[in-house]
Amino acid sequence: MLTILEIIKKTTEFFEKKGVESARLNAELLVGHALGLKRMQLYIQFERPLGEPELEKIRPLVKRRSNREPLQHILGTTEFSGLTLKVDRRALIPRPETEYLLELLVKRFPVPPPRVLDLGTGTGAIAFALAKAWPESKVVAVEQSDEALALARENAELCGLSASVDLLSSDWFSALPALDKFDLIVANPPYLSDEETDAAPSEVKDFEPRQALSAGLDGAVTLEHIIRESRDRLSPGGSLALETGIAQHPRLLALLHAQGYGEGESLKDLTGRDRFVLATL
Repeated sequence: MLTILEIIKKTTEFFEKKGVESARLNAELLVGHALGLKRMQLYIQFERPLGEPELEKIRPLVKRRSNREPLQHILGTTEFSGLTLKVDRRALIPRPETEYLLELLVKRFPVPPPRVLDLGTGTGAIAFALAKAWPESKVVAVEQSDEALALARENAELCGLSASVDLLSSDWFSALPALDKFDLIVANPPYLSDEETDAAPSEVKDFEPRQALSAGLDGAVTLEHIIRESRDRLSPGGSLALETGIAQHPRLLALLHAQGYGEGESLKDLTGRDRFVLATL
């Protein structure tokens, strides 16, 4: 009989041959998930032998990951800004870049904005994280995809935030009352081109919704639409915060200026790449 540690080592070697990134971490998380153990519990039980019933739980998970299904989909959840969110094919998996944007916003607004709008909420990650950080703020989140909106509602229940965020079916601003204005609008919209999406890793292009990734032939077109439409949706002194592609900032900053925003600001992600644009009326 093989021990937990031996199974992890064999799984790690298999993942490395298959080109899976962070092979050891993936192996530990999947083995722990199959056995119902957290990583620290796993380490304590490294020398424990595993029987065939336990191996039968591990094998299908390893096969799924070797076929490049995202780890988060196999585990069923991901951690985001202190929240546990359900994730699956219905919406984009929340990224560390977006989590960093939330950190920047919480630091940038020591006094929480009274009304916040999250455009294209997907799993609800941005809306729920801001509602948790700013319990006094009124947070509205919109989503065009019925499937993604259903997932966001499940996450609202899971996070205990159903009463804190208004989730609406809307193609960007279309379903919002005409006179609704917000003090902060946040969006992580699709910002890849079709070509960039087709070149993405299998975990991304084959398992995540294309409409959440690609804006079409021109990756910046949705961002530009949001910049134009947000102009009349922001309260005086209100702010717009966008997650973007890394080569789009000169074009987006020029549009912000042409639309009458105050000076736009380009911010880098944790890898030092231009990732976020902030602007204030």
